[in-house]
Order: sequence, then structure tokens, then C-alpha cells
Amino acid sequence: MVDATNNPLSGLWKNTQVEQVYYGPDCVNKHLVDTLPSSSSKAFIITGSSLAEKTQLVSQVEKLLGERHAGTFSKIKQHAPVADLDKATEQVQHDSTIDTIISIGGGSPIDSAKAISYRLNEKSQKYLYHITIPTTLSAAECTMMAGYTNLEGKKVGVAHPRLVPNVIFYDAKFALETPSRLWISTGIRALDHAVETMYHPTASESPARQMAINAVSGLFTHLPKYKEDSKNIDHITNLQLASYGSLGFIGLNLKGGLGLSHSLGYALGSPYGIPHGITSCLTLGHVVKLKAEDPKSAEQLARLLPFIGHGRTGNDEADATKLGDEILNLVNNLGLASRLGDHKVGDDQAPIVAKLATGSDSGVLYDKVLQLVKTLY
Repeated sequence: MVDATNNPLSGLWKNTQVEQVYYGPDCVNKHLVDTLPSSSSKAFIITGSSLAEKTQLVSQVEKLLGERHAGTFSKIKQHAPVADLDKATEQVQHDSTIDTIISIGGGSPIDSAKAISYRLNEKSQKYLYHITIPTTLSAAECTMMAGYTNLEGKKVGVAHPRLVPNVIFYDAKFALETPSRLWISTGIRALDHAVETMYHPTASESPARQMAINAVSGLFTHLPKYKEDSKNIDHITNLQLASYGSLGFIGLNLKGGLGLSHSLGYALGSPYGIPHGITSCLTLGHVVKLKAEDPKSAEQLARLLPFIGHGRTGNDEADATKLGDEILNLVNNLGLASRLGDHKVGDDQAPIVAKLATGSDSGVLYDKVLQLVKTLY
């Protein structure tokens, strides 16, 4: 595998197995059945209880599938507890005619569908064809990774190129049912993806970073517009496309985790019950200001300023710091600013969070991250 480098500018981008990306209102109604892998395919739906019980979205998909609908598991919870995965996997495993899994919802149902496919392959050497209908901006549909929460309450993950969904539907009418605060917070999660892609050492210049730049621009532009008019179909669709741009072009070359803000998000997420959209609201701006101290990271972060309406000064550290401030301002203006105390995370937990995020309990990075976490109180 060839690494992407900045100096000299070189690299390789290797595409994932995603085959089709539909976007626009009613695209599910128009095209879902046609995307099933064969005329005899049977599909199993993975979703959460809110969508299944409080909206007509899941029943709409069930009706579209008709006799091809093999069942629905609608008990997926936030952070995808492993007990739910076990129940859903058992249901799918008992029906050998199922070759397709359809996830409807945010990151937890999408990751759960990927994890179920991974587990089935371990037992039967068969991955499921994955069609996904995201209802948030978390961009879980864009990766080959699946995260879930083990019995000890810690986030664990699996990864394989065959876990990337085959078909993605960005249907604005499905997103209309998403609570606006949840939608906006997952938009900051998408911003987190795009920003950390910029300074990831193995991200390709094209298309990963170039699409991340477009994603940042789209999110800064359309999140405030959505806040003012949350029923506007074009605002919703533009945000869905920005979400896809934030992570949909990392390909198969990116090595390791995305970045420090994501590591902090995992340390704060399932252990303390904080949604990942909110963890990004807490951490991203501060992490960017910390990364501004690193010349290589600052060089990439500074590129984003003109795309959020600010000129560059020529001082990468100052420009990257300005970006961090603008992210914090955006979070505040969207009404999403909070402190760790608001989420019942005591200040005695700061060393634990820093250790989880860095994998260490000492050293320069640990000390910097510990100070960062303390600023979140």
C-alpha cells in the first residue's frame, strides 16, 4: 500500500465498494427496490425504536419491500450495545434466505448493521449486501469501521473493506423526522470528520482532503441556514452531501484513527453516555487550537480559512488557531455549547478521559490532552 505524503506531494487513493449514492427527496421510494442485489433477495431491517414507533419511515420501507422483507430489528440503542447486536445477529442467522441488510437511522443502526455482517461472515463466510438510509449527518455510512459498546461499557470496533455499505440513500424526507438539535449536532460530527481528515498524515490530497474542504464549506454555510429553517429540503440535502464529503472519500488507504478529537469522542461517548455529535461540539474547536501548535497540522488546517469566509494571514499557526475559534463560535451560535459538568462528568474523571484518549497516563501528549479536557469543565 502506498502512503500519501505532503512533501513530496504523492500518494494513492483506493476506492471502497460503495456502488451507488442516491440523494434528494423521495429517492428511497423511487429506487430502493431496484438496488437489491437480485430478484430473489430478502432484506432485514436494522433501526432504532424511535424511528420504528414514532414515525412511518420504517413501515414505509417494509411496504416497499413487500415479500422481500424478511424481518425488522428495531431495538438498536445509542452507541450500539453488544447485547442488541447479539439478538439481531441471531435473528438474521436463523433465516438463510437473507442476503441484504438495510440500516435506517444514525450511526448506531448503521454501525450495528456493519457489525452484524462482520459477525455473520465469521460464522458463515458471507457478508451481507448493505443498503443504508441515514437520518443523521454522522457519516457512519462512509467507512469500513463499525463501533459498538461491549459488556464493560467500552467502545470496541471491527473493520473490513466489505463492511462499507454498497448503496447509500440520502433522502431529505427521511431526515425531516430527525429532531433538529440531533441533526445539527451530528453536523458538527461531520465537521469533525472533515477537519481531522485535513491533518491526518495518510489522507490523500485527492479526493480526500479536497472533498473535506468542500464539506467544511458546506457545513459552515448550511448548518446556520438549517437552524433557521429546519424543514427546507435543499438545506437538508446540501448538509447530507457535505456529510458524505466529510468522510466518503477517505478510501481504504487511511491508517489508524482519524484524530485526537475522535479519540476524545470515544473516551467521552459510551463511557459517559454522551452522543458523539455532542462530543465533537465539546472537543473539536479546542483540539484544532492544540493542533495549531504542530506546523504540519497547522499547514493543512490553515487551508480551510478561505472556505469559511476568512482570509489567510500567512501565519499557519495563527490561521489554524483562528479556525479553532470559528468552530467554537459556530457551535455556540448553533446553540450547542456545553460543559462536561452539564453531562454529569465530574472533574475527577479528567485523567481517566485523557488516558483513554491517548492510551497513556504520562508524557507530553497526555499532559496536553489532560489540560485540554480540564478546559471543557
